[in-house]
Amino acid sequence: MTVYMRASQIAKKPVVTLTGEDLGQVKDLVFDASTGSIRCFTLAGRGLLAGPLHRLLPWRNVHSLGPDAVMVRDESALEEDDTAARAGEKEPGGSNVLGAAIMTRGGTRLGTVTDAVVETGRTPAVAGYEVETAEHRRVLLPVAGPVTVSGERVLVPDATAQHSAGDLGGFGAAAESLRNRLRHEPQED
Repeated sequence: MTVYMRASQIAKKPVVTLTGEDLGQVKDLVFDASTGSIRCFTLAGRGLLAGPLHRLLPWRNVHSLGPDAVMVRDESALEEDDTAARAGEKEPGGSNVLGAAIMTRGGTRLGTVTDAVVETGRTPAVAGYEVETAEHRRVLLPVAGPVTVSGERVLVPDATAQHSAGDLGGFGAAAESLRNRLRHEPQED
């Protein structure tokens, strides 16, 4: 079964070992720009005044991502230096998409990105975005097909404009509908 979560729901989740040791909490999700998959989590201490831990949790070391916590086998799952979370100079992407305009390749502005929707599972990846429209409504737009992400814009196929959901419960059907449509249409340039 596919489960979708907002990236903001994953941030601040505790990171806990299988023996119950509290290692911190998720601060940020770092996505691979070329695949949309989660590369790692940066971590912060727990509590109101806790700052960054300068440690990261690579996705390959996550035992499970549940509704209440991120589980790891033990503390060795964490890496001591968080520089691997930053995109290299030659690596594309790495930009924060929150606040970016989401537009179709045909030039229609769909709104502003307020959150990412993550498809959880073996290889969690960005499955769509929560977008605030010009009418100040929040909708969930799935992404499929060629998607271009920069710090200023997210460009999606034109068909994306006709596939949205009002909540995570309807998001899976919207995503499947978009994928089916793109499979049966000629590819966009």
